[in-house]
Order: sequence, then structure tokens, then C-alpha cells
Amino acid sequence: MRHHENYKELIWTLAKTDFKLRYHGSVLGYLWAILKPLLMFTILNFVFSSLFNPKGNGIHYYSLQLLVGIIIFNFFSEGTMAGMMSLLSKAQLVTKIYVPRWTIILASTLNSALIFLMNLIVIAFFFAVYRFLPSPQSILLFIVFSVFTYVLILAFSLMAAPLYVKFRDLSMIWEVLTTMLFYATPIVYTLQMLPAGYQKIMLLNPMAFIVHFTKEGLINNHFADFWKTVVFLATVAISFAIGVISYRKLAPRIAEEI
Repeated sequence: MRHHENYKELIWTLAKTDFKLRYHGSVLGYLWAILKPLLMFTILNFVFSSLFNPKGNGIHYYSLQLLVGIIIFNFFSEGTMAGMMSLLSKAQLVTKIYVPRWTIILASTLNSALIFLMNLIVIAFFFAVYRFLPSPQSILLFIVFSVFTYVLILAFSLMAAPLYVKFRDLSMIWEVLTTMLFYATPIVYTLQMLPAGYQKIMLLNPMAFIVHFTKEGLINNHFADFWKTVVFLATVAISFAIGVISYRKLAPRIAEEI
């Protein structure tokens, strides 16, 4: 029991330290955690709702849907990148002091979760500006999907962090893949714009499922049917199992390969 308490304290200390160091020395400090997705939203909202379609795209509360999609995906993108690089960035901790490697990975992903929590202020602000109040069920769904996003981040990080120690090119590859994934996820467009067959294929991507049904829930109070949810949950569970199995297989060689 004492070990679990020590691990919790260690993880939380590492996460807080990462969070402080990330914005240390910058003029705006912690405001960058909010400004980065906000600036991205401003640009994309202007391009897709004004330049490409100045008369309006006919999507219910498009700006709110876009903002929610950007912040959720930004959480996934930054969380996976931070988790993947966590062991190498803490090389001295890995080689000179014995701590369970998974605590370092968990702390780095929690740092991204703290930034995501700050971004919820932006979402709440814009919903207030538009005077739009989602239903209690859709808010609960948003919370649940946020947790599942974190589970996916952790699953990827457990697998990728030990691999990144040996294969440094993974960061470049993942950066390209997340850019592709951004446009393969219904963020700047709606899923309904695609043919029905493509919609089914796209929803096999758990991030597309999360973003689509989070937007649908918050804005239109529309939720996924039973079988789509079952497939999604199975995908998340399998992803997490793969992450844990990969970590257990690769973890013993981490210190040697740094």
C-alpha cells in the first residue's frame, strides 16, 4: 500500500514539474496552453466558415463543433507525442535512479491532461458566448470520451516510449501520421458530408468516433447506437491491451538502449 502512495506522489510531482518547465521563461507563461488551440481554431474557423463558405455552411453551431474537435484532437496529439518522448527526455532518471518506467510515461501523459483541463475553460467560454447549454447527458458523455481519449494516449505511449528510445525517427513519423489523422477525423468537416460507406469505415478510427459523437452529443444531443459503441469500446480495450503487452516486453531493455 505504501508503494502505491509513493508512486502517486512521484507521478504527480513529475507531472507538475513538466507542466511548470514547459512554459518557464515564456512571456505569456501558462496562457500558451489556452492560446495555442485558440489560435488554431481562429484560423480554421475563418477559413472554413468565411472564405470557403461565406454564406454559411449550414452546420448547426459550426464554430462550437470545430472548437470542440480541435481541443480533443490537440489533447490526443500532444499527449501521444509527450508520452512517446517521455523516457528519453528523462534519461538521467531512467539510468541513474530506479523508478518504475511506467510512472515516467504516466506523468508525461498527465501533463498533457492538465493542459486539456485548462482548455476546457475555452470551451465553456465559447458555449457561454453562443448562449448554448448542452444537455446533462451530453456533458457526461464529453467527460467519458475525454477519459477514453486519455486511455488511447496512454495505450500508445506505453508501446511507443520504449520503442522511441531505440528508434528516434518515430517522432518524425508520428508527427506526419497525426497530421494525416487530423484530416481523417471529422474536425473541420462533419461525418455526414461523406458517403455512408466511408462513414462506417471512418468510425473504426477511435478518435474519429470520439470527436464525431462528442460534437453530435454536445450540439445535437445525438448519441451513438449500441453496436457502434460496442465496436468502439472493443477497439479501445484492444489498443490498451497491446500497449501494456508491448511495454512489458520492451521495458527490461530500456536502460541499456538509452
